[in-house]
Amino acid sequence: MGLLDKIKQAFSNTVSSVTSLSESEFDKVLAQTHAEQKRLGGYFWGMKLNSINEYANNVVNWDDKKKIDFIIYCIVEIAKFYREIKSYSSSDENWQKIAVAEAYLAQLFKTKLTINEDDLKRLIEAFLQNKKWDWAALNRWPVLAMINQLSRQYKNGVPEGMLEPLTDIKNVFEKITDHYLQKEKLKIIEKINALLFTSIAQPEEIKPTLFLGEDRFAMYANNVINNLPLNEREIWYQLIARAIKASGAKPSAKYLNETKVLFKQLGVDKFKSIVNDWFAFVIGLKEITTVHNSSGYSYSTSVFLNGVSVDAIKGFVWMCAHFHDSNTLNNLAKLAERCYKKMPGVGPVAAAIGNACLFALFTSKGLDGIGHLSRLKLRVKQASAQQTIERYIEQAADDKGVTIHEIEDMAVDGLGLIAGKRIFEFENYTCELHVTGIGKSELSWIKADGTPQKSVPVSLKDQQSTRIKKIKEVQKQVDVATSAQRDRIDRMLRSSRKMSMDYFNEYYLNHGLISFIAKKIIWNITISGNTVSVIKKDDEWVDSTGTVVLPEVGALISLWHPATASVQEVKQWRNYLISNQIQQPLKQGFREVYLLTEAELNTRVYSNRMAAHVLKQHQFNMLAKTRGWKYALMGAFDNGINNGSAQLQLPEYGLKAEFWINEVAADDAFNETGIWNYVATDQIRFTRIADGEVVNLIDVPALPFTEVLRDVDLFVGVASIGNDPNWQDSGGVVALNTYWRAYSFGDLSELAKNRKEILEGLLPRLKINKVAAIKDKFLVVEGKLRTYKIHIGSTNILMEPNDQYLCIVPDRTKTNVSDNLFIPFEGDAGLSVILSKALMLADDDKITDKTITSQIKTR
Repeated sequence: MGLLDKIKQAFSNTVSSVTSLSESEFDKVLAQTHAEQKRLGGYFWGMKLNSINEYANNVVNWDDKKKIDFIIYCIVEIAKFYREIKSYSSSDENWQKIAVAEAYLAQLFKTKLTINEDDLKRLIEAFLQNKKWDWAALNRWPVLAMINQLSRQYKNGVPEGMLEPLTDIKNVFEKITDHYLQKEKLKIIEKINALLFTSIAQPEEIKPTLFLGEDRFAMYANNVINNLPLNEREIWYQLIARAIKASGAKPSAKYLNETKVLFKQLGVDKFKSIVNDWFAFVIGLKEITTVHNSSGYSYSTSVFLNGVSVDAIKGFVWMCAHFHDSNTLNNLAKLAERCYKKMPGVGPVAAAIGNACLFALFTSKGLDGIGHLSRLKLRVKQASAQQTIERYIEQAADDKGVTIHEIEDMAVDGLGLIAGKRIFEFENYTCELHVTGIGKSELSWIKADGTPQKSVPVSLKDQQSTRIKKIKEVQKQVDVATSAQRDRIDRMLRSSRKMSMDYFNEYYLNHGLISFIAKKIIWNITISGNTVSVIKKDDEWVDSTGTVVLPEVGALISLWHPATASVQEVKQWRNYLISNQIQQPLKQGFREVYLLTEAELNTRVYSNRMAAHVLKQHQFNMLAKTRGWKYALMGAFDNGINNGSAQLQLPEYGLKAEFWINEVAADDAFNETGIWNYVATDQIRFTRIADGEVVNLIDVPALPFTEVLRDVDLFVGVASIGNDPNWQDSGGVVALNTYWRAYSFGDLSELAKNRKEILEGLLPRLKINKVAAIKDKFLVVEGKLRTYKIHIGSTNILMEPNDQYLCIVPDRTKTNVSDNLFIPFEGDAGLSVILSKALMLADDDKITDKTITSQIKTR
């Protein structure tokens, strides 16, 4: 007789004895519990028994033997119902009775329940005999709760008679392949293995605990552990055992203290070396996407890490809260950013790890961790993560007794730079790192005699490869940091913040990294009540006429904004920037200004200036979050059209800006996850944070008003479907074609008007100046074959003489032509696209791309 036959026979005998002795009583308990829950009007799905008299006054008083008999009876009844019933509803009384039985299963295994060898055999036999009916195998049965009972009862190991049934059920779990059950499955197997090991191991023996499952991280990390000496492996086993149990939002003090003791035994440097290597592995990990085809329907699933690996990595990230070295903090920041990146149909690939990284950065000693959080605030788009980051930064500021602006200033790492340069000395060579622009830097090598070396010296590539790799890593950090600080300072233009000159000199002007940005920005200096706008030139402050200004002791300094300056002063600064070839790291001197219009004075509390546009919702969402706005994607699963809004907090003014958005529910225009592809824009309003009351636009200060409208103009200018050159040929919603053409070649927005002014200054210096001219809202280029009108707003093109549309999709892999032109600010991608198209079309007879030439030659 085989093992399965023995189980079946034993189970039949067990069920027979249970049903003959207790069936009527157990059935009565289920019936009375059902009736009482029904009288109470409660739900049966996931019902709780603590408030049920039948449980509290009767079942809870049974001895353990009778409770186990009842559990087995419930298992049989549940299995019988799902085997025999093909369909049911929540109002079906038979199903309600089974829901009661499931509630008793869950409840009784949560209470203290002594289980002996015979009891365990009967329970496992019952589970195994009835596993086939359930689509999720053993998912419905509370096996984990049973194993937890045994772990609490048999701390020093289970009796020998329990080893075989525990092994049997473990073997069944190991065969489960359902992706959604992997985390539960692996945790149950690990708990069973722990029971089995404790039962047969020597008292001093340490259980070999590795990462669970077979995902790519587990295989990689386990291989690292297996290649270590035995004494080190045993410490890692203990660390992993604690890490895989990591749960909750934050670690307990006990967890942090216990793990610290362990990794100190191992050696802190050894621990950090391996953990940072694991973090780097996860940072570089790509999700695996599988396409499925079923009954003519195609869909895809993506996998990054299994749930148990996520918990384990989270546990090790928590351990790193003890560290504050730059390498670990930098890896934690990069790991957070990687784990918050979204995976199609899933969301962030591993938000739990990302949250743990934020905690570790916040908890680390010093301010370097806060500096990383400040940068991540600009990079991470997930709303809950942004809220967590903001909360940590606010807490750090409170702890220091400073403002949020000040804590972020104090936390900026100079990365060893002095005035935008860092020198690395080698024998016979010097390597210089220079910041050359926002997100750009160069490494140059110099020989001992002072002559330049074109590339990394061959002699150093082998001998100093590790150090050279570190230098390149520093270069990457510098590039990321200049971009982040530029964006942070750009957001400060919403503020009327003032700083003392001493403070400004320390954290801006003389800061190794930020000085590169600060010296190209226009500042206001207030001296004895008088304010003058200045910029740094040759280590001196000068005004827009080039006159030297000497700040007095006690002077205050703040960012200059064209919205608070006269038209004449703005023109002077623009002329100064152009004549002195100063390229600002952000658009300041040429920044768009939005003043109240007559229409807005009439509507009083809202602006329709940016209304009635159609935006690509996902692109709009990304742009909004990049600028610090809060927005939730709207989906087709909502009934009807659901109005939403993007919101920006302006706490300095006690205001909140709202940009109203409506879904565009045309032609089922939503993606496979049910999110609308397009949204329509509506009003802009300002409300008071304190009471939510709408504020008259005339009462909104100039800075927040102009910056909010500028943001919204940016959202429209980038995310509008009118900017898509492929719209008509890509299957875009036909009903929106009228809007697409109206926007593509319509009136210029403030952003586009500003771009036009820049083009007017650039055009005389371009090689195409004799065949190109600005006419109204177009840059008109006379090619050899045809004349082209490039719209200065959308960058789309019409060809004369019949205004035929020309579709050209920019090649993002090619060099940006504006890199070789002086533009007085960085960051206008649209301007670069216009210049690229103009230069190409001026020589249209040399174009070889057939997708373009076929359009040009068709009339």
